[in-house]
Amino acid sequence: MTTAHINRIATAVPPHDVHRPFVEFAETLLPPGTTRNLFRRMARMSGIEHRFSFVNPVPTDDGQWRDADELYVVGNFPSTARRMQAFERFAPRLAQCALNRLALSADERASITHVLITTCTGLYAPGLDFDVVRILGLNPSVERTMIGFMGCYAAINALKTANHIVRSQPESRVLIVNLELCSLHMQETEELEQILSFLLFADGCSASLVSADPHGLALDSFLAVNIPETSHLITWKIRDGGFDMHLSGQVPTELRRAMKETGTQCTRGRDPLSFDLWAVHPGGRTILDAVEHGLELPPEAMRFSRDILARFGNMSSATVMFVLQQVLDSAKSGQQGCAMSFGPGVTAETMLFHAA
Repeated sequence: MTTAHINRIATAVPPHDVHRPFVEFAETLLPPGTTRNLFRRMARMSGIEHRFSFVNPVPTDDGQWRDADELYVVGNFPSTARRMQAFERFAPRLAQCALNRLALSADERASITHVLITTCTGLYAPGLDFDVVRILGLNPSVERTMIGFMGCYAAINALKTANHIVRSQPESRVLIVNLELCSLHMQETEELEQILSFLLFADGCSASLVSADPHGLALDSFLAVNIPETSHLITWKIRDGGFDMHLSGQVPTELRRAMKETGTQCTRGRDPLSFDLWAVHPGGRTILDAVEHGLELPPEAMRFSRDILARFGNMSSATVMFVLQQVLDSAKSGQQGCAMSFGPGVTAETMLFHAA
């Protein structure tokens, strides 16, 4: 049977590092005293040093937040319509940057048969799939599929779809673009749990090529593992004032418990220590801690994930592809790996792979 491979991965982020300016701004939204002090402590412990966005913070004389487009003005945060206008403006730019870095030759562009897009942070039509076709000058009849609103685990679902395509049509060459502009959905709130979720998220894009060509990371199997009675812990709703994220602080605890009790489902019955490579979605420091401790992995197993978290934060569906890019660049032939991403459900989308 034909085996699909991730042949190449490229990544890109917007130009503005917003992590420190956001931390300073978020403090002004919280009441002084215990709540603000707790936020400062959590920010220091987050494991994040940089996050990037198209939102451009501008220094002010009074030290208050101001962005160049005045998107986030205290007392007048933007409507969903304005946020979607920003997505339509900035998403193609970021996609083009990642696609340029993928460096497809003219022959490779001509050979693309399918385009898969994942995003949960913006909608417009004709959409990002048409923009990708235009940017690369692909055959306008290329098959296009949008995988929308699945959250952080959508990239694994896109790889699963590409795997099915290549196995059923071995001549296929599938281009996947995972693009998220999470920073467009910050809300004005005094709720600490909600502001802590904004502390994690950032913007980013990955582009990858999947085909039957036997080089890169070979895709071996996929499995979705749902944690019962946790569907209320991660939600993502479209509201009048943007997309509304609820990310419960109970998620790491439930994830750790699930990894201890049913982690061998994710590894298809194999000892987790038998894997050479791990690509775990860095949804946050506590998420990585939960997987590491729940599966009793050595700290070294999470090195790629923790590095991406520190340098880029959580970019929703694109993030695990940033981790897999590091895995791809360092893997030695024959090494076995496990990838997983977490999102609404609460569900772990898992993928086993090996280096070709």
